[in-house]
Amino acid sequence: MFLYGKNSVYERLKANPASVRKIFLQDNFDDELIVKKIKSLKIPLEKVNKRRLYRIKRADNLGGVVAQVQPFQYSSFEDLIYKPEPAEKPTFIFLDRIYDPQNLGAIIRIAACFGNFSVVIPKHKACPVTETVLHVACGAENFVPVCLVTNLSAALIEAKRCGWWVAGAVVEGGRDLGGFELPQPLCLVLGSEGKGLRYGVRRHLDLAVSIPMKGAPISLNVTAAAAICCYQISKQSKG
Repeated sequence: MFLYGKNSVYERLKANPASVRKIFLQDNFDDELIVKKIKSLKIPLEKVNKRRLYRIKRADNLGGVVAQVQPFQYSSFEDLIYKPEPAEKPTFIFLDRIYDPQNLGAIIRIAACFGNFSVVIPKHKACPVTETVLHVACGAENFVPVCLVTNLSAALIEAKRCGWWVAGAVVEGGRDLGGFELPQPLCLVLGSEGKGLRYGVRRHLDLAVSIPMKGAPISLNVTAAAAICCYQISKQSKG
């Protein structure tokens, strides 16, 4: 895989340098902080012109740096729910039919910013962690476990068996997200825009929550909804 952009590469160098195999820098790259970090870690480095860099990774906003890294390593969902009792159990963000890598990357970044969140995505009919996802996440993948499961419903059932509550975000008809104390530990389920949560997933909910909106009768982008929900969950968990 290739990481690109200053933030993505620098965060990986700090958090998991062993995963970086080689770095390509544009010949006029002048970020001394990143250059010093690469040299201190003794990671293979090659300087190339702009055209060559674009051939290595065809994407906008390369930022003059591309890193060849190991394939993304998903976390084990079972390990997270069965591990010895932590001081604070993580909140799982289950994503149902999220196909846009921009949305997935942004949600991983949101989860990292608030802390103590893990993301769960299905193996089929959803966006996996791609190079675009990592670029949008801006290094957040180093701080948020991302789990790939065969079946979302089965994973929800197992989480409930281990003591997690399941709340699904719906556009209408749910309880006011900020109007009551959310149960903990929690699995938050977010669905695709337009289609929402599938019936097979929704039937496992313990409760449905909605974000109160008094403005135009349109729904929020799933990324915006994730940010509001994570804020409220984080606020309550920290008292």
